[in-house]
Parts: sequence; C-alpha cells; structure tokens
Amino acid sequence: MTTTRSDHPSPSERAGYGKAARVEVPRSGHAGFEPDEKRPDPIDVLERQSAERVPELVPIRYGRMLESPFRFYRGAAAIMAADLGAVPHTGITTQLCGDAHLLNFRLLASPERHLIFDINDFDETLPGPFEWDVKRLATSLVIAARANAFTVGERSAIVQSCVRAYRQRMHDFAGMRTLDVWYAQDDADQIQAILSDRLNKTLRRRASRAMAKARTHDNVQAFEKLTRLTDGGVRRINPDPPLITPIGDLLPDAERAELEQTLRGLIDSYGRSLSLERRYLLSRFHPVDMARKVVGVGSVGTRCWIILMLGRDDEDPLLLQAKEAGESVLAPYAAAGQHDNQGQRVVAGQRLMQAAGDIFLGWDRVAGIDGRRRDFYVRQLRDWKGIARPETMPPDVMELFAQLCGASLARAHARSGDPIAIAAYLGRGDVFDRALVKFAESYADQNERDHQALADAVQGDRVTAQSS
Repeated sequence: MTTTRSDHPSPSERAGYGKAARVEVPRSGHAGFEPDEKRPDPIDVLERQSAERVPELVPIRYGRMLESPFRFYRGAAAIMAADLGAVPHTGITTQLCGDAHLLNFRLLASPERHLIFDINDFDETLPGPFEWDVKRLATSLVIAARANAFTVGERSAIVQSCVRAYRQRMHDFAGMRTLDVWYAQDDADQIQAILSDRLNKTLRRRASRAMAKARTHDNVQAFEKLTRLTDGGVRRINPDPPLITPIGDLLPDAERAELEQTLRGLIDSYGRSLSLERRYLLSRFHPVDMARKVVGVGSVGTRCWIILMLGRDDEDPLLLQAKEAGESVLAPYAAAGQHDNQGQRVVAGQRLMQAAGDIFLGWDRVAGIDGRRRDFYVRQLRDWKGIARPETMPPDVMELFAQLCGASLARAHARSGDPIAIAAYLGRGDVFDRALVKFAESYADQNERDHQALADAVQGDRVTAQSS
C-alpha cells in the first residue's frame, strides 16, 4: 500500500508547485534589470562590510576591486544580493552558494583522491531562491566575456549554453532516484572525455596540462612555497606583509611565549567539529606556526589565518586555513539560517552542495588577538586545485566552460533543493535561458556603473585604495 504524507508530496505535486510559481514570477519576467530609486548606494554597501574588517587591509580590498569590472564583481556579492532581494523571486528554495561566479567553479580533490569539478567558495551560502545563483553565474560570464571583447552574439551563446545546461541537467535529476542524485559528481575523467570530443588537439593538451597541474597544488606545494627553516632549524611561515604576516609579528614580545598553547587549544577546539576518525587523523599533527593571510577579492579584510601543522617530521606538513565567517550577504533577503555559528553555516552549506568535501572541513568560535570572539571555518589551504583563466579563453572554450559550470550548479542545487519543482518551473523550452541572457547583460551594465562609482569614490577621497 502506498501512502503520501503532507510533508512528503508526490512527484506530481512537486511538479505542480514548480509550474504554479510561473504564475507569480513568469520565466520571461527574469529578463533585464532596472534599479529603482530605493537602490542603496553601492559604496555604502561596501563600507558597511568594511567596518567589520581589519582596517589596515580594507584599502587592499578596494585596490583589487578597482582593477577591472570583473574583479569588482567578485567583491560585490553584497551589492548583488541587495539587488536580487528587491525583485520578485520564484520562492523555490535550495541551498545557495551565494557567490556563484565562474571562478568559484574549479577542479578539486575528493577524499578518495579523485579530481572532480565542483563549486569551491561557500562564504555566503544560505537557503534561498534557486535563480539567484544562476543569475550571479550568468552575469559573471558576460562580464568575463566583455573583458575579452567578445561580441554580443558570442556572449549570448555563452550564457544560453550555461543556463541550458543547468535546465537540462535539472530535468535529468528530476527523473532520478534520491540516492542517485546525492551520489552524482562531475569526475575529471568524464569531463576530459567530453573535452576530447569538443576541443581541437592544442586545446585538449592545454586541458590535460591544467588537470595535471591541479594535482600538484596540494599541501606539499604550499608548504614548499610558504614556509622556511630558520637558522635554528625550526620550520616557520615566510613573512610577506601585508599579505602574509606571522602571528609573532602581530603580538607583543611578552605574548609570544603563549603562542604554542593558544594554537594547541584552537586546534583541539576546532577538531571537535570533525567526525571521530578525522579528529584522530588531525591529532597526528601538531601546530608549529600561524600567520594572517590576505585572500581573494571579496574576502580581503576578513580575518584569515594559515596554520602550519607537522606530522611525523619536518617534511610531513598539513596547512590549514581558518577563515572568519560573518553573516551571509543573503541573510537580509533570504530565509533565516538554522545555525548560530556562522562557521557552521558555511560548513553545513558546503557539505550540502559539494559532491565531495575536504576531510578537514570544520568550524569553531574563538577569541582573536584583540580578545573578541568570532566564528571561523577551517579547511586545508590547498588540496589539489585547478582554477580557470577566463582571460585566455576564446569564445568556444568559454562556452564549453559555461556549460560545465551550469551543469555543476544544477547538481549542487538538486542535492538540497527540489529538482522536480525546479525542472517544472524551467520547462523544456528556452524561455528562462533567453531571459537570463537579457538579465546578465543588464546587470553587467550595472556592475560597470558600480565599478565606476568606486573609482569616483577613490578619486574623491571617500575611500582609500591600495594596490597589492
């Protein structure tokens, strides 16, 4: 006998929910973006974020955002969140990345030591309308394509390919068993087979080299680059201020003696967020040094630390990154999160969306060197990493990369959301795809205006920018 509970609707009921959402927010209604008079000043939005960051690092953030419209976009997730939150949405909720621009899709290592393609950055993750991630990804493609001087037609093809891949794969997931959706992943070998059919010989070689190079970006490579042996034979992190500043250089001499005890306490506390077997593995390493590190574009100014751990000897490293986790930029506009600790929010969102995660991914709430308690999440600094270089991509390669990103985002959304409802909303036609082309172009225009507003703010001494 088959029963249906009210909290477990049937596939037809879920599809009906997706189709009903078209009445409230037609698919064609996603086209274009027109800010109204209530739109907040983008510089005010950035400054509110900066008020919570390390003051001496904020000019570096603005300096990086000034470099180009694309670099600005990477740091402007809060601005776009406010814009998306001000317009009607489908109400079809999934776990969002919150910052799904194209450089946050990359090659990563699974715990089984397979190379996979997945989303990487979850600082802003929170449940919300599925289309917000799709819009952020589509706009990033247009901005990157404009930087390469691609034509309007080429940009349109890239965005349509991305959104079509998202839509078609979501339909695939809608017809799959629940466990099959959960186990799905984008293995690099499968991707390489696809590339072999789509790229010429030269580009295939480039793709193979990129995958091989990703496997070298690991703890050992970071260890060799970022650390040194002192004259006393002690392994320490190389200083490179202001980008890398050892904790000993941030503390008075009288407090340096407490460093080892503080580090051990931090690692022990964070380790309690790991599963038992991973906590045991962590215990095989001991902390020896720590440094503040400037990372990314949008994250510049947040408190980020790299922690040098050693295992059996000085050539057995583990480099961890502890990154401050503040409230998601989506929080004022999306459903309330269920985690009091913002680091736990990031970790929970990452585990929901990623097909395979870092074995050392965890969280903690600790007192900083200023005595204030803050939330952090912790992961390996590097564990195989291959990052796209859109500035080197011709139109056909960017279009193929866009397809990979769209399909990967669909997989991530299908894990935590309702693929049947999302697929029913999107439909089999290209109405949503074409609407997103118009949205991405319009929002890319707005991003350029916001980028210019930052340049004007620097020119007028409203904010200070510093190159790095």
